[in-house]
Amino acid sequence: MLSRKNKLLLFKLLSLFSVVRGYNILVITLAQYLASIYILSPNIPLRQVVFDLNLFLIVTASALVIASGYIINNFYDAEKDLINKPAKSMLDRLVSQRFKLTTYFILNFVAVLAASYISFRAVLFFSAYIFGIWFYSHKLKRIPFIGNLVSATLAIAPFFVVFVYYRNFQTVIFVHALFLFLLILAREMIKDLENMAGDMAQNYRTIPIIYGPKVSKFIIALLIVLTLIPALLLIKTFDVGYMYLYFIACIALLILFLVLLWKSKDKRHYVWLHNILKFIIVAGVFSILLIDVDLVLNRIL
Repeated sequence: MLSRKNKLLLFKLLSLFSVVRGYNILVITLAQYLASIYILSPNIPLRQVVFDLNLFLIVTASALVIASGYIINNFYDAEKDLINKPAKSMLDRLVSQRFKLTTYFILNFVAVLAASYISFRAVLFFSAYIFGIWFYSHKLKRIPFIGNLVSATLAIAPFFVVFVYYRNFQTVIFVHALFLFLLILAREMIKDLENMAGDMAQNYRTIPIIYGPKVSKFIIALLIVLTLIPALLLIKTFDVGYMYLYFIACIALLILFLVLLWKSKDKRHYVWLHNILKFIIVAGVFSILLIDVDLVLNRIL
């Protein structure tokens, strides 16, 4: 049996894991490595990619900055989350605001320190990334659509830095990035519908609050329709191996999403829509393995 002190420590660790959304960071880290191995450097030996110190530091710095970003976002949204996410908010509050801020600064310092080993340009990138996340959390997220746009841009930044590292700028990569960007942007706007109660209480000026849910739904629907374009291009124009099956499934799910979107009326429906987009994004990480099944088997075996 755990003592009371150990139980409290365990709950605080769980609270911190919840604040930094450790599960999201794990998925992003996995995505960066899979993209590096199977898309950006398919001709480089697996061992060389996996044990590349610079890549490890890029991924580590990305994870630390993202974690710190979740902390500062949680710090500014503490009151709003009490309304929108009461259960999660109670768990998050097991860790004090002071401890969160201390952890925030430590994570950012270690991230910049890791980047300094790579290059001065890496330091500049991650410093700008840290500032961008803070500025978004403090100011920009309250501005309708601009906040959503910046949030989606910050979300794909960790993949951009890996692309730059490998200097691989093939058109197919940018089309794939556009597909991901539009999905994330639509997801950010769904979250605004989902969080209307807390946003109104804290005077956030989001699109559904200013213009109403119908306008917000129309913009989301437009983004989903635009998402279908890169998905079709990746199926018809580019060689993505068996990953075309993923994009076909995405198109079917996104059509279902559009139907459910217009029928949605309350937070429960918006949570379902949010989860559909989240599933598509996470499934996309693992579908990278379908690009070249033979390569996967060769690298495993």
